Amino acid sequence: MARGAHSDGAGRAQVADRNEVTLAGRVSADPEEKQLPSGDTVWVFRLVVRRPEGAGSRQSVDTVDCCAWTPRVQRSVAGWREGDQVEVRGAVRRRFFRTGAGTQSRVEVEVASGRLRRRGADA
Repeated sequence: MARGAHSDGAGRAQVADRNEVTLAGRVSADPEEKQLPSGDTVWVFRLVVRRPEGAGSRQSVDTVDCCAWTPRVQRSVAGWREGDQVEVRGAVRRRFFRTGAGTQSRVEVEVASGRLRRRGADA
């Protein structure tokens, strides 16, 4: 059976699902620590990632919401500042939450690891 495949129980090979993301870009504002009603703490930030030239769109960047839940990753993110160039690895998550307007959702990258690549000019 090929690497990354598994059997479906009937002996047929199935391709394994994957949710792995690697992004490299610029932190758009200082990351923020948020206390949730559950008592959990999460660090959130936005990453601005340039699109390659000729990507077929007039939009030149994508802005991606990211979150850090584990203490090890939170310590890294806490030291980042607006303008820093960073690389993160993680998974795409869709999170649901309640607001006064009802149930809302957002898509974000849950960061499993991250590293500073270069300090921003103002840091």
